[in-house]
Amino acid sequence: MSHKAMTASSGSSHNKGDGNSRSSETKGGKSDKEGYTELEKHVAFFDRNGDGIVYPWETYQGFRAIGTGRLMSAVAGLLINMGLSQKTRPGKSFSPLFPIEVKNSRLGIHGSDTDVYDKDGRFVESKFEEIFKKHAHTHQNALTDKEIQQLLKTNREPKDLEGWISAYAEWKILHALCKDKNGLLSKEKVRGVYDGSLFKQMEKERLDLLRHK
Repeated sequence: MSHKAMTASSGSSHNKGDGNSRSSETKGGKSDKEGYTELEKHVAFFDRNGDGIVYPWETYQGFRAIGTGRLMSAVAGLLINMGLSQKTRPGKSFSPLFPIEVKNSRLGIHGSDTDVYDKDGRFVESKFEEIFKKHAHTHQNALTDKEIQQLLKTNREPKDLEGWISAYAEWKILHALCKDKNGLLSKEKVRGVYDGSLFKQMEKERLDLLRHK
């Protein structure tokens, strides 16, 4: 997913891209970036100051903003940035700050994935629909935990342990954060994480809730 998901994820690189990327103007540090691909929007949510770079503490802040606990947010900030930093900075020397370059997000796309993002990080509608056609057997527009397990198993590529782990972590975190009271992960939520809109929406809902307490 990130990502894909998740985000931005620390997945193994298929490196679906050549390292060159168009420039995109950043505006204010959230994920409403003009000219960004869907994958870049997903990653840019964690770019809290809008400078095009995501540091581990920003990943932590992003996860906290959507309601994730301190421990999980800290672990995510460490592992995601360690996994993606060098992949998104081709030709650059190692940095102990583990920065992720938003414009090169596509270079972190990992194996054993759904292919909902193409090699440039753009959303592929047909691949997204395929997830639910193949795996949503109980409910047409939602996935159960068991169906997610089957999806992960189906997408596994031989000898791709890093990709398996990344995909598992992404889907499990997404399910934990976004499942409904019946344990279902809705199609709308999955689409949101892929198109870069979900985390921004979750942050807004959380802030609204806190204001009304």
